[in-house]
Amino acid sequence: MNVDARSWLFTPGDRPERFPKAVASGAEAVILDLEDAVAPDAKAEARTSVLAWLAQGHQAWVRVNDHQSAYWADDVSALAGSAGLLGVVLPKTESAADVAETAARAGADVVALIESARGVENADEIAQAPGAVALALGSADLCLDARLGEDPLAWAYPRSRLVFASRAAGLRAPLDGPDMQLDNARITRTQAEQARACGFGGKLCIHPRQVSPVDEAFGYTHEQVAWARAVVAAAEHSHGAAVRVGGEMIDRPRLELARRIVAAEQEE
Repeated sequence: MNVDARSWLFTPGDRPERFPKAVASGAEAVILDLEDAVAPDAKAEARTSVLAWLAQGHQAWVRVNDHQSAYWADDVSALAGSAGLLGVVLPKTESAADVAETAARAGADVVALIESARGVENADEIAQAPGAVALALGSADLCLDARLGEDPLAWAYPRSRLVFASRAAGLRAPLDGPDMQLDNARITRTQAEQARACGFGGKLCIHPRQVSPVDEAFGYTHEQVAWARAVVAAAEHSHGAAVRVGGEMIDRPRLELARRIVAAEQEE
């Protein structure tokens, strides 16, 4: 299960011809969408297409319809037992019960998409719900619900709520909402860098062009990797004492950061 993925690409569930393209995009996680990307009269068709794809031996996350919708029960019941199901993305999550019931009915882990003021305020309990593996920011719906502007300062509170709730519950760092500009990689990367600076660990994508800038923003530069390797090498000969590297005094937190960077680089 790739819950630690950086780039999470949505693909409409009623467009099965796009499923292979999504996999080939380089996205570290693919989400087949049964919710916003699918019109009401195409929900059943989308569900059938997604189930067929999973039954063919493919793997994916699936965004079901929200817990209060008329489609939720059919979605989670249909997905239960699907061998290729990596987990469920639950939109408009507002309570721990939303997550627990979805996880139990689908028999799968849940990424809780927080898209309302109530969801933000309940982030702590949602993060600790049985079955929760990550929180994600549903920025478009939250913008509408809380009447937020585009200034990054307007997003400091909801982002921080998700970051600290995730950390306190022992979950991975949360996922940032998608960039709605499809053709500007610079904007996508800037948004991803801002999210990372706030403590996020990945970002939702709605177009394959967004995958690369997101992965780059949540990765490490050559300079950062070189620094980390030098720190780890120096620490091996320090016998646990603080060590000086390149004019910087390296204590335990900085050494742990260096080790994290080296480990991440080795995994790629």
